[in-house]
Amino acid sequence: MKLATASQMRELDRRTIEEFGLPGMVLMEAAGRAATAAVRELLPCASPGPVVVVAGKGNNGGDGFVVARWLHDAGIPVEVCLLPAAAELAGDAAANCDLALNLGVTVHEEASPSLLVDRLAGASIIVDAVLGIGISGEVRGAALIAIETMNASSAPVVAADIPSGIHADTGAILGVAVDARITVTFGLPKVGLHQYPGRACCGEIRVAEIGIPRAFIDEAGLSANLTDGPAAAGMLPPRPADMHKGVAGRLLVVAGSAGMTGAAAMSALGAMRAGAGLVYLACPHGLNDTLEAKCTEVLTLPVPESDRRSLALHAEPELLAAAESADAVLIGPGVSQDAETAELMHRLAAAVHAPLVIDADGLNAFAGRAGDLAARPAPTVITPHPGEMSRLTGLSTAEIADDRPTVARELAAHTGAVVLLKGAGTVIAAPDGELWINSTGNPGLASGGSGDVLSGMIGAFMAGGSHALAAAVAGAWYHGRAADVAAEPGMRGLLATDLLAALPSVFPPA
Repeated sequence: MKLATASQMRELDRRTIEEFGLPGMVLMEAAGRAATAAVRELLPCASPGPVVVVAGKGNNGGDGFVVARWLHDAGIPVEVCLLPAAAELAGDAAANCDLALNLGVTVHEEASPSLLVDRLAGASIIVDAVLGIGISGEVRGAALIAIETMNASSAPVVAADIPSGIHADTGAILGVAVDARITVTFGLPKVGLHQYPGRACCGEIRVAEIGIPRAFIDEAGLSANLTDGPAAAGMLPPRPADMHKGVAGRLLVVAGSAGMTGAAAMSALGAMRAGAGLVYLACPHGLNDTLEAKCTEVLTLPVPESDRRSLALHAEPELLAAAESADAVLIGPGVSQDAETAELMHRLAAAVHAPLVIDADGLNAFAGRAGDLAARPAPTVITPHPGEMSRLTGLSTAEIADDRPTVARELAAHTGAVVLLKGAGTVIAAPDGELWINSTGNPGLASGGSGDVLSGMIGAFMAGGSHALAAAVAGAWYHGRAADVAAEPGMRGLLATDLLAALPSVFPPA
């Protein structure tokens, strides 16, 4: 599903009105009717009282007036708390205000803080039509008071297009944001609806068609996407009936150090569960017996270790020889931040000619040197969490959180790698700017080992023939879906091994 930024959505609206000839009033009518349908669904379970629409000055307020008019016409008690005076409205918003007034809808102009408190205290449902997608600076003045008052009410909120106070492009909360039960977004979902912290304010997100021609959407060059099941399934390597392990993909995993055998095991087993035909786990020699016991189905490859029981630099020739017969290679899980091992990671990234996944301490080896990855001779996926992203980019984790899509895109362009930035609403960015936001997963994934399973899955998909972006997008979706299946009884206490057990059930039939 395509996602739009605020500017892209405004351009689509403009083209629809000016080039296609569909009046803005018609678009607003369709938007308002969709939001009205969501309100009516909530009414049977709502407390007694009127529906209260809180409307701002712009077109988002106009959407609210359409909702009020349709509810009033259906005999449902409704009133509008309008933050400005009606005389300050313009265009389609003013026209819809006039229609609502002509029909007899109660409109409280220049709604004061005390009036808002009074009217919202008795509301059955609140419709947020205050700010829409146009805001980019911190919420102030009457809008700030209105949002705080809506949030203080016990009534459920239906947000028109986007909860007021959320940045439509980044998901940032601009000081304060409405906490909605349902968000009815118009035309296309906005990127910011699917990025935290804003996503937490949206409740259930519904997308309403409002009349924008599909041809205009196709021509808009929208590069951001939301991953769903069909999209993820289309990115998996094919599994023909006569497939055997020799053609299902050979993955070399270079992982492990003293105290970190779990990371090596989880990544190798994640690859097996994702369908790799053969997984070779290269590990420090002294850890081989432990990993053989942990990973029955995996072929272990003990290689020289340092005196600190991590991978030694002189293991490079053996690892490169093993990589020659692999369809893809994964390096980094649990290898430690030992300086000798970090240099080995650097050398492997430069010399391996197979598609490569770099995770965990493999990424830390490139701290401050991410640009070195641009010289890689084959497709690359890197899978940083925010802390690793900070070390790669020099940005603080707060700066990264402010605009995850942009940070991921910039690093992808800089390194030539597909960047999978972990976190709620995982972002996957390609070097050409294509962006995918993942829609699966839950807080149960906040446990050690889950990221190792993910890197193994991506490696398996690449070994099986998926290109780098497809492997990362599908890996994130099925990894999150496995967590959702495994966490059905409850999210607390989810283990990486639970993901491994759930994975076979989430993939589509061959």
